[in-house]
Amino acid sequence: MNEQDQTPDQSTDAETTEQVAQEGGTQSHDPAVPQAYADFMRTGWADRDADLPQHPVAPLAARRRADLHAAFPGERLVLPSGSYKMRANDTDYRFRPDTAHTHLSGNQTSDAVLVIEPDGSPVLFARPRSGRDSDEFFRDRQYGALWAGERASVRELSSSLGIEVRHVSELPDFLASGTPTRVHRGVHAEVDALLPVADAEQAARDTDLGRVASELRLVKDDWEIAQLREACDITALGFNDAVSEWDRALEFGERWIEGTFFRRARAMGNDLGYDSIVGGGSHATTLHWIDNTGPITPGELVLLDMGVENTNLYTADVTRTLPVDGTFTPLQRELYEMVLAAQSAGIAAVKPGADYLAAHRAAMDVLAHGLGDLGLLPCSPEEALDPNSRVYARWTLHGTSHMLGMDVHDCAKAAPSAYTDAKLAEGMVLTVEPGLYFQADDLLVPAELRGIGIRIEDDILVTADGNENLSASLPREVSAIEEWMGALRR
Repeated sequence: MNEQDQTPDQSTDAETTEQVAQEGGTQSHDPAVPQAYADFMRTGWADRDADLPQHPVAPLAARRRADLHAAFPGERLVLPSGSYKMRANDTDYRFRPDTAHTHLSGNQTSDAVLVIEPDGSPVLFARPRSGRDSDEFFRDRQYGALWAGERASVRELSSSLGIEVRHVSELPDFLASGTPTRVHRGVHAEVDALLPVADAEQAARDTDLGRVASELRLVKDDWEIAQLREACDITALGFNDAVSEWDRALEFGERWIEGTFFRRARAMGNDLGYDSIVGGGSHATTLHWIDNTGPITPGELVLLDMGVENTNLYTADVTRTLPVDGTFTPLQRELYEMVLAAQSAGIAAVKPGADYLAAHRAAMDVLAHGLGDLGLLPCSPEEALDPNSRVYARWTLHGTSHMLGMDVHDCAKAAPSAYTDAKLAEGMVLTVEPGLYFQADDLLVPAELRGIGIRIEDDILVTADGNENLSASLPREVSAIEEWMGALRR
């Protein structure tokens, strides 16, 4: 869409060939390309275009688009996939498309834009692979097939996704019609610039599009639930891998567990669903510890919060807190079982018609009374649980649940009335993850508690008559954890 997004100039003389080195995805230090070489590279290639089978998500995405259109009839809806993000200088992070875009189209390619027209008909504007009659395929570092791999063609995308596909270069003219339009903003700066926000009313309209797109993901269909089961199953294998390599973890520390789990995520899925948290010892008391640079020390606990994103971009989110020695000490067991009781109470509260916050209230009730039994509260547990007090939260810190799906914190733009203030419904998937965190410098707890962090997290599907733990294959009970670790370390 800007100059760098166009196919590099098909040079016809040495001067323009040299100029191409400054354009497209080439670099200023690239050597000029002789005309004979450019001409030779553009000949002798087989036609690789193919009719792909329809992706299983295609009919589901069509229904989702219809639901979104029904919320905004007579308006054009624009949802980009996003583009590459720079990691350093001329290197990018691996691309991951915007969730709303992929949920509504199935497309996972970069620089694409889904447009739903006022009559509900969809068009996907995409950047397909370039023809062999240009320099792009052998010179462009970001999009060229010989540099970055083959991109799908227009026909391949269309046959796979069951949607009309056009080249993204047509998008600016297409959007210039003056049709009332809403944009899913903050995803692709160039798309935002094509349709600048005129006033506060337009900004609110665009925000509302993001809200509805989020709320469409609150209840998962059967295909999505199967994707989440798969993500949980692969995640369990990643935890098994980590424990199987425990001796290496003792040698190399938190980094080894992070790398071991990442290997499984890439081997069987798309990527990590989020940066893995590997918190040995006091690092477990930092909720989002992702440096993972510390040791794994005998006698301590290690908190592992890790999840695999599968190839269709659905992620698990699971936490286990393990004894480094493979056996809990009496104190570790006492604290762990307090958190386990809180989690079990939270899971039991998950059912259709229950408040979204029911799991949190149930878990916090257990933890507040447990902290009272330890003599840590400055008041009674009942007083601590009062919304105007909540002093117990010094040691619990965070909420107990969040929605889970294509994003680890899914449906984040949904209105409170549809999410945190709403009732649970069959097909929703949420985490239940209470924790206890005693900071190393907390002078209000006994010395033996300082530096201990414990969290237990599972992914819970709301069923017609209760719930199902999608990550139940990983042990939670003390004896089961010790047996599991012992068996894998033999």
